[in-house]
Amino acid sequence: MGPQGVGKGTQAARLAEVFGIVAISTGDIFRANIKGDTELGKTAKEYIDKGELVPDEITNAMVRDRLGEEDVKAGFLLDGYPRNAAQVAELDTALAGLGWELDGVIELTADRDVLMERLTKRAQDEGREDDTPEGIARRLDIYDTETAPLTAAYAERGLLAKVDGVGEIAEVTDRIVASLATQLG
Repeated sequence: MGPQGVGKGTQAARLAEVFGIVAISTGDIFRANIKGDTELGKTAKEYIDKGELVPDEITNAMVRDRLGEEDVKAGFLLDGYPRNAAQVAELDTALAGLGWELDGVIELTADRDVLMERLTKRAQDEGREDDTPEGIARRLDIYDTETAPLTAAYAERGLLAKVDGVGEIAEVTDRIVASLATQLG
């Protein structure tokens, strides 16, 4: 978990490699559907182009389907999901239905000015239409109001590992692995 631009995607890919598990990114799934011009992709694109988040029912169905795939059985890491209380409940239900439960939750942190700088650079480098200054600010505000409070709930459940997301990529990965080792024992 963490705000956009904190490095979730980068770290998810690295951690998937370190632990030999699959990384599930809602953003990647959305982009693949948009590129494939699927109905889900068209709907998701409408929201993304306005700088808004894709509605829960679309996201939840997509994640539930993904969790049912064969490569997930050996373990997985969710990147950018859940992002609100309703998605936490949906994830808990989906996992319980599979006979699974979360082992841990990583929250990557960074100051807002660092995030704005990173996302502006990403928009320039990747030509991401959804990374306008207004869109970035709106999504960071949504994170602050809807997603950030979830970390307190995960902390109460004894699942949260809070990690500084600023620094060299390898250093951040090392901090996450060390934090998980402490968290998971």
